[in-house]
Amino acid sequence: MNAPHAPDSFPPRGHEAKRASIMDAACSVFCREGFAGANIDLIAAEAGVSRQTVYNHHGDKEKLFVAVVRDLTERCNAGIFTTLASFPDRPAAIEADLVRFAVCMNRNCLCNRDGKALRKLIQAEGERYPELFAVWREQGPGRTWPALAARFARLALAGHLALDDPDIAARHFMALVNAELQTTFMLGGTPTEDEVLQSARNGVRAFLRAYGGREAGAHRSEAAAS
Repeated sequence: MNAPHAPDSFPPRGHEAKRASIMDAACSVFCREGFAGANIDLIAAEAGVSRQTVYNHHGDKEKLFVAVVRDLTERCNAGIFTTLASFPDRPAAIEADLVRFAVCMNRNCLCNRDGKALRKLIQAEGERYPELFAVWREQGPGRTWPALAARFARLALAGHLALDDPDIAARHFMALVNAELQTTFMLGGTPTEDEVLQSARNGVRAFLRAYGGREAGAHRSEAAAS
């Protein structure tokens, strides 16, 4: 008969390996059980570490939850800023170029594992425990929205868009290009490639009807005349 594991009998691993295991397990447990339903023993068991190791790394469940939100926020930010590098600052065809950008943003930042996990935690726990998401508010939208707004401001200065407030335009853009994906997100699913593309196309067309500059206006005039 095998003896039960003692708290220090797990296979030896380095500090960073243990930390990664704890964070992955905590993310999974918090997403599955919620903040109230999760506990350190369950997280430790899924991470393959002792209960004391989790406490040594993070102190308590609340601090661990905040650490998970911070870790997800940092990884999501990395994906967003990488994707922002493909923003069409000098569009050859603004509608097609914005559609390509929207598809990349949805696929790389909203539909991936980190985006889905962060969204689930915010939707499930944000209203009950808003204080646990302070790091997300400051480091997530607080950093990424201004970066996206700055790019729309440059498009407006070049005459591709007509807008008064780049911050509002950036929010409208993101709301429109993923609007048709929200039902799938709420049900815990992952949109198909076709759904991501269709949502991006419809969202960009609606965005350009509201904010289109010289190029979009010319296209609308040609369409009306034909």
